[in-house]
Amino acid sequence: QVQLVESGGGLVQAGGSLRLSCSASGPISTSYAVGWFRQAPGKQRREFVGGITWKLGSTYYADAAKGRFTVSRDNAKHTVYLQMNSLKSEDTAVYFCASGMRLTTSAGDYDSWGQGTQVTVSS
Repeated sequence: QVQLVESGGGLVQAGGSLRLSCSASGPISTSYAVGWFRQAPGKQRREFVGGITWKLGSTYYADAAKGRFTVSRDNAKHTVYLQMNSLKSEDTAVYFCASGMRLTTSAGDYDSWGQGTQVTVSS
């Protein structure tokens, strides 16, 4: 399985920005897409934020992310990024990246997950 490691989380004020990174290793050729998910405090469900395909760089975003978040990738570094701007307190969550054979919004469609990185937005 592909191994994923997230980084870049932290504490930021509302209106600020953060860039998360997701570094992939292992059999990357088996990965078609990487999705970003988040799990808010007290919630069990992981919510899709956005994702990208490795080969074409096609992206898809949840409505809550459109216009504020951007997913990009650097194939040479096997890294996917999540640029988050205009952050709001409701963006506070643990953010995960996940690898799968399809770019979908369903967490169950992804078979490799990182450990997550905490993003806290103070109001």
